[in-house]
Amino acid sequence: MTEVKYPCYWQKKDGRGQWYWIYYAKNAEPIARSSESYIHKSDCTHSVSLMKGSSGDPLFSE
Repeated sequence: MTEVKYPCYWQKKDGRGQWYWIYYAKNAEPIARSSESYIHKSDCTHSVSLMKGSSGDPLFSE
């Protein structure tokens, strides 16, 4: 088994057999989870890619 290095994303299956991801911080604590589950693992992987690609997007506050 590969040694886990943090921070990282993990893809897992829920009770219905659908895929979701969890993002773990450097201290191995979970800090984000996908807002939906995906039937296909490839769709879950695409969602992770979108998150990774959004690091330069602006942050807004009220």
